[in-house]
Amino acid sequence: MTTKATFSGTYTAIVTPFLGGHLDLASFERLFATQQKLDGIVIGGTTGESPTLNQNEFETLLREALRQRKNSSLKIIAGTGSNVTEHAIAKTCLADRLGADAMLVVAPYYNKPSPEGLFRHFSAIAQHTSKPIILYSVPSRCGIEIPVEIITRLREQHPHIIGLKEASEQCSRIDALKIALGDDFHILSGNDNMTLAFMALAACGVISVASNLCPDAVQNIVRAMLQNHTTEARTWHQDMLPLFRDLFIESNPVPIKHLLAQQKLITSPEVRLPLVTLTAEHARRLESTWQQVSQKLSTFAAKTS
Repeated sequence: MTTKATFSGTYTAIVTPFLGGHLDLASFERLFATQQKLDGIVIGGTTGESPTLNQNEFETLLREALRQRKNSSLKIIAGTGSNVTEHAIAKTCLADRLGADAMLVVAPYYNKPSPEGLFRHFSAIAQHTSKPIILYSVPSRCGIEIPVEIITRLREQHPHIIGLKEASEQCSRIDALKIALGDDFHILSGNDNMTLAFMALAACGVISVASNLCPDAVQNIVRAMLQNHTTEARTWHQDMLPLFRDLFIESNPVPIKHLLAQQKLITSPEVRLPLVTLTAEHARRLESTWQQVSQKLSTFAAKTS
C-alpha cells in the first residue's frame, strides 16, 4: 500500500458490543452497517475497549469488519498499540496479515517512557509493517504526550508513519505539527469537541466517538470544513456540542454505549470491568441531552436539504 494514501475525513472509533461477557457480533454487524458511508472505521481502539480484548477477540472483530465492508473506499484501521512493545508488534503483524488498511498506535500508557523510549517503541513497530501508521497521542489516558520533535524524527525515518490522532485540547500543538511536518502529514482530531477548531488550523478530519450514534452529523461538520463552508460547519458543531460534552460524563465508552443501546443500535450497554454502566443520574442527563440535540439536528437537516 502506498504511504501517500489519503486519511482525511470522518472515522468512527467503533464500540465493541458485549452480551453476557462475550462479543455480540450481531450488534456489531448492525452498528457497522450504519457506518458504511464514512471514510473509515477504527477497530479495537480506546472506544472499542482495547485493554480488555484478548487477541482472539481482536482478530474476530477485525475479520468481521473486513468481511462486512461494502464499500472498498471504507478504510479499516486497526488499533494495535500497547504499552508492551512486543505486544504492539504482534498485533500490528496480525492486522497487517489480515488486511487492515492502516494501524492506529497509541503512546505507551502507564510506563511513562522518555522521548527516546517513545521513539524506539514506535520505530520498532514501524519496522514490522509497510502499511500506513497513525500515531495516537492522548495524554489524559497515557500520562505522556508524543513530542512534536519525536513525531518529526519518526516521520523522517519511517515515511509510512503518515499521521497523528491528537486527543488534546491544545490548538498550539496543531500549529507546531503543521509547521514541522507539512501538508502531507495527516492530523486527525481525537476529540469531537475539538474537530472544528483543529480543522480550522490544519487537521484533516476526526476519529470520532459521537459518529457511532450520529455518523451523518459528524460527517457534515468534517465535510463542511474540508470545503471551507465554515458557517455551516459551525452550526452543526454548536448544535452537537452538548452531546460531545456529555459523551464524557463518565469514562468513554460508557455513555456512548448507553445511548447506542437505548437507540437499539446495540443490544446491551454492557462494558467490561473495571468499567461499569452509567449511573441513573447521568443516564437521565445524557438521554435528555441527546433528545435536545437530535431535535436540533433534524431541524437543521430539514432546512438545508
